[in-house]
Amino acid sequence: MSSRQYKLVSAAVGVSAAIAMSVFGVAFSTVSSAQEPFKLSPVTTPAATTGQTVTLTKAPSAPQTSHAKPSIEGPAPLPPEEQGLPG
Repeated sequence: MSSRQYKLVSAAVGVSAAIAMSVFGVAFSTVSSAQEPFKLSPVTTPAATTGQTVTLTKAPSAPQTSHAKPSIEGPAPLPPEEQGLPG
């Protein structure tokens, strides 16, 4: 089979696959023009709102925590199954 024939057969297979996908897509479509579109979520979403964010309190002048300290210091002991042999 020559390269030209191979390209022609490949193009025919590709076009027929695209046509078949289109036909199956239209045939198995569950929404008609008379129906409302299918919703994927049972939860209704509220309409988007735009507006200003209002903050009624004033930000503190200094941070609440001066310095974070860990509750445990030093290396933690290994669990018994991960401890090595003594010595």
